[in-house]
Amino acid sequence: MPRETDVAEQVRNVATRVAHTYGLDIFDVQFRREAGGMILRVQIDRPGPAASAEESVSVEDCARVSRDLSAIFDVEDIVPTAYTLEVSSPGLDRPLRGLDDYRRFTGRLAKVVMREKVDGQGFFRGRLAGVEGQDVLIDGEDGRAHRVPHPVITRANLEVEF
Repeated sequence: MPRETDVAEQVRNVATRVAHTYGLDIFDVQFRREAGGMILRVQIDRPGPAASAEESVSVEDCARVSRDLSAIFDVEDIVPTAYTLEVSSPGLDRPLRGLDDYRRFTGRLAKVVMREKVDGQGFFRGRLAGVEGQDVLIDGEDGRAHRVPHPVITRANLEVEF
């Protein structure tokens, strides 16, 4: 039986083609065993800042991609076992990964956690102010501007704003 990472990579290739037909990207693919059995999670994303509900992934987008993937997976034997397919968006509190995400979401509120202290702190909450070189710029809630080297960031995500 193929490894779960191999299945996820094959699914990512198919899902990327399907998502692109709707002007969407693949954010993440996971294939793993959970309490209810094998779960195949595909997270889709809309390119651009996704600053408003109109610009983000809709339930209809998820349904279309799910329907298309199900049809392909029924024909091609990519997933070798019974599974549940879940198609969703990364969510309002989406993780930030590469420098492109920090650029894309400049101006948005985020929380950034570091493995080393920067300006005496282990995390910052504030507005993303862009990227310079390999540094993420944050206008902190403390009223100060912070420069965080991207390699020291262990995790970061957008904060939900209403």
